[in-house]
Amino acid sequence: MSEIKPRLFKGTRDFLPEMMIRKQYMIDRLRVIFERYGFEPVETPAMEFYEILVGKYGGESEKLIYPLAYKGGKTLALRYDLTVPLARLVAMHPELPMPFKRYQIQPVWRADSPQLRQGRFREFVQCDVDTVGTASVLADAEIIGMIDTCLVELGVERFVNRINNRKILYAIASHLSLGEEEGTAIIRAMDKRDKVGVEGVQKELGESGFDDRVTDVVTGIMEIDGSDSERIGRLLDILEGDEAAREGAKEVETILGALADQGVDEARYEFDPALARGLDYYTGPIFEAALPGQPHIGSLCGGGRYDGLIGRYAKRDIPATGTTIGLDRILAAMEQLNLLPGGRTKVDALVCLFDEASADVTQGTAALLRKAGLNVDTYFEPAKLKKQFSYADKRGIPVVIVVGPDETSEGKATVKEMKTGEQQTVPRESLAETVRKLTTRGE
Repeated sequence: MSEIKPRLFKGTRDFLPEMMIRKQYMIDRLRVIFERYGFEPVETPAMEFYEILVGKYGGESEKLIYPLAYKGGKTLALRYDLTVPLARLVAMHPELPMPFKRYQIQPVWRADSPQLRQGRFREFVQCDVDTVGTASVLADAEIIGMIDTCLVELGVERFVNRINNRKILYAIASHLSLGEEEGTAIIRAMDKRDKVGVEGVQKELGESGFDDRVTDVVTGIMEIDGSDSERIGRLLDILEGDEAAREGAKEVETILGALADQGVDEARYEFDPALARGLDYYTGPIFEAALPGQPHIGSLCGGGRYDGLIGRYAKRDIPATGTTIGLDRILAAMEQLNLLPGGRTKVDALVCLFDEASADVTQGTAALLRKAGLNVDTYFEPAKLKKQFSYADKRGIPVVIVVGPDETSEGKATVKEMKTGEQQTVPRESLAETVRKLTTRGE
């Protein structure tokens, strides 16, 4: 048999226990927060009909979808994100109560060029939170407030939630007398500001054939500063009171007021008239959380209102808003900023095997501790205790337990705390309590 070289497809990765424990910690924390805000979980299949996925994306995005080699490769595909599955799910279940608030934590796949430092992979886990069935922008404000809670409770505090409205962006195109295609080009150029800077956007506009008047107006909007109310006022002055801009600005003001009512720190959100976000299906408020001074990481969370999307599948108008929390990108950011929680294992204690004759005692002791709610591992071979202690140390297990012939005859066990090297012999009936006091788990 020929040798097979072990390797990974670029843009995918293995998660060893230490990193997986940290990732699972993040997922557990996010799930608690989602449910705190009234969202409920759903899951959908990894594969969807190809035509359903393309029905949303089309164009260039179609190239990012992984078709499956089934009946010519145009029948099924791996899901690109979790929004289309949500739209399909809502369309297939008209009995769902509205507003329908769901969260979904599952992997997605994109045939994209991986950028590992930015936490951008071909396979990654998305955490989506959406409210379907209400046109109120208070739903948008609730999601932005929830994003703030998620990032703060994960330990990422130096972020800013930027907020804008697609109606404002469309008003810019209207003010400049641009058609739909040219207006979309303007929006996409502005969306690159954080990556290429104002000069980079100006360069792209020039290369795209826009004249100085267009470039000057776009530049003026990108460079608006001051408080949120001052930015909104100056923007409306530039757009000469455009009605769509006024409507978009009013929605933004409602969101900003709701965030203040929620007690969100005003230093962590702002109105940004240049925020565009790339997807074309947004229809109203849009928002994006990023780390100032860390542009290479990109957005940690992003979303907005998409009142027209679900109707394509449900054959009726259903307003919706939502966000994607970039789990892998946040994980990459926290790793770079040294914010990840410690802990190499979830095991509380290792019960050593004193000798072959003690196997029954080892297994019985482990069973006793597990019934008490502790996470316990056992050693399977009668190696020297020094070797077993070394094994526990390498795995980061905080406590080791030895039950030799002497301990067995006395109904006791010897407990060693690995960090300090201190050990004590305790009665079997108080063993679980002793281990629990020496660890931070099992409470």
